[in-house]
Amino acid sequence: MIDTALLDLLRRVDTPTVCNAIEVVEGRRGFARFTRGMMVCTEPGRSVVGFAATAQIAALAPPTEAPEVIRARRMAYYRAMHDAPKPSVAVVEDLDFPNCIGAYWGEINTTVHKGFGMSGALTNGVTRDLGDLPEGFPVIAGSIGPSHGFVHVRSIGQPVRIFGLEVAQGDLVHADRHGALVVPPEVVAGLAAAIRKLQATERLVLDPARAPGFDFAAFEAAWAEFERART
Repeated sequence: MIDTALLDLLRRVDTPTVCNAIEVVEGRRGFARFTRGMMVCTEPGRSVVGFAATAQIAALAPPTEAPEVIRARRMAYYRAMHDAPKPSVAVVEDLDFPNCIGAYWGEINTTVHKGFGMSGALTNGVTRDLGDLPEGFPVIAGSIGPSHGFVHVRSIGQPVRIFGLEVAQGDLVHADRHGALVVPPEVVAGLAAAIRKLQATERLVLDPARAPGFDFAAFEAAWAEFERART
């Protein structure tokens, strides 16, 4: 469980801020549960926050299982996404990575998932239909492409790997244009205070730097205060 005030705060800040705030709670550098490499985001100004609903897909080759098996798994997938505890994020690993070609996240799928009440999607795979995606359902993806290939669901609810980040069913995910991270359960209680502390600490440098007459002496004084305050 996570309280509404913290959720609202997390939606207002970017993923780098959350990454730094986790280190404030932990009292040390070195937090490492985040994605590696550049990703694309269909709504660059919006953060996605929620509990992971995981699945795996593939699209390079046609499925080898019977059509009725594929259909049944597809419906089981949609039910799992519909029933996932809210707020939820669809975290879907494309098993074809790094050769993904099947754009699972187009106009229809994003609209369906948004209709289920989900907050967004995180994938190492492909997105498309950029002019037609519903507002308020960001997709953080590995690439953009035109084809859906032979896309089909391969598994539901197991741990997945997205750009080096291991995500398990139910993990608390924060994602935006910078990538994604998993919030460790043990830092949740202190996270709001850490974000506020981090923002106040950054203002020790940002406010003087934005003020008229900023020079090296002002920087030196501000940086000394910043160094004393930061983790």
